[in-house]
Amino acid sequence: MVQQQTSADHLNATFAALADPTRRAILARLASGETSVSELAEPFEMSMPAISKHLKVLQRAGLIERGREAQWRPCRLAARPLKDASDWLDRYRRFWEESFDRLEDYLRELQKSESKKKEKKNGRKK
Repeated sequence: MVQQQTSADHLNATFAALADPTRRAILARLASGETSVSELAEPFEMSMPAISKHLKVLQRAGLIERGREAQWRPCRLAARPLKDASDWLDRYRRFWEESFDRLEDYLRELQKSESKKKEKKNGRKK
């Protein structure tokens, strides 16, 4: 039970972090490679403290790692939580795909039934 709760907490943190477009944009940038905080902040019209808050949320969710090399403090993507979220979503993707497959089968049966009715109706008129 503790493992499930911890896993759920991590998943909640991941989705909460991904809920913000600025944080998603930061992750997209980091997918290209590690970079400094100031480089991450460049495209956004917000203060450095605001960017730092976004980075803290991402770091707490385990989505980024922050390093320290002399004066440079690089940020890098930590993709494991994204994989966990993707795995979780895959279960629902399979559900929807199976539901759509069943719907497709049902619609084909309806079309066959309608075709038979039309043939029967057209056959009587002749």
